[in-house]
Amino acid sequence: MRRREFISFVGGAAAWPLAADAQPTEMRRIAVIIGVADDPQGQARLAAFTDGMRTLGWTDGRNVHFEIRFSGGSPDRARSDAADMVGIGPDVIVANGAAVIGALQQLTKTIPVVFAQVVDPVSSGFVESLARPGGNLTGFTSVDYSIGAKWLETLRGIAPGVVRVGVLRDPTLPAGSGQLGAIQGVAAVFGVSVVALDVREVGAIERAVSTFAKEPNGGMIVLATPLATVHRDVIVRLAALERLPTIYPYRYFVTSGGLISYGIDNTDLWWRSASYVDRILKGEKPSDLPVQAPTKYELAINLRTAKMLGLTVPPALIARADEVIE
Repeated sequence: MRRREFISFVGGAAAWPLAADAQPTEMRRIAVIIGVADDPQGQARLAAFTDGMRTLGWTDGRNVHFEIRFSGGSPDRARSDAADMVGIGPDVIVANGAAVIGALQQLTKTIPVVFAQVVDPVSSGFVESLARPGGNLTGFTSVDYSIGAKWLETLRGIAPGVVRVGVLRDPTLPAGSGQLGAIQGVAAVFGVSVVALDVREVGAIERAVSTFAKEPNGGMIVLATPLATVHRDVIVRLAALERLPTIYPYRYFVTSGGLISYGIDNTDLWWRSASYVDRILKGEKPSDLPVQAPTKYELAINLRTAKMLGLTVPPALIARADEVIE
């Protein structure tokens, strides 16, 4: 575990309320819909959530049972899993991603739903407002649109020759348009033009990236989508093949060989989600629990990839990084 993560974990753990001895004795059922079963990132998020629940006094097999489904980033699988979970009638459902949350919203107006990661729950129609969700859904946002300026600044900082930026996104997700618009809104400040690279399935990724790379001085921003997460190895490989400096939304793209990333710590949001599940199990309503924003961001740099691309990483950028792969 990295030193910063350890300090953050210890400090965060101190803020958790101590588990009361008088926890309910009846078995409560929590449905969890998460990413890919054999992906270490999905397992890490699940472990963070169950650890958070255990810290609050909820132990699997003693007073709570976790019903888990791995949707694998597929919209069809997400809808199927959502229907299955609603069918078992859990006390709370915990999930992430617009496809799953959208399906759950259509299927139930009574079962509390905590979303661990959603880009823009208001624009997506999941909640009435961040302060007053208003229905049976609440949780945690995963991206602030202002991060678009940070992505451009960081990308230009590590690759100053970039003047064309392709934004790899899934156009079927409402939040993708908001993120693209936010990036376009600040593009002139950084002296770049922005091109939307719309991909709906894995086969379109190679076509979009290869076509964009035909013109010089290009770089990419990869938005946080289930498609990008599941197929991150494909995207990282194409970025290297086409020699496109690319910034990613999560650290694990960089540990997979990507150049640089700036974004939230996913596991932190899943760990924090346990607090909302705990409060709901103790009687609070989702409509009264405000949607919370990310509080922990990470910058990661892969110096091996930078060298392969012929880039010199500024020392100031390295000094700011939470993780540097050499």
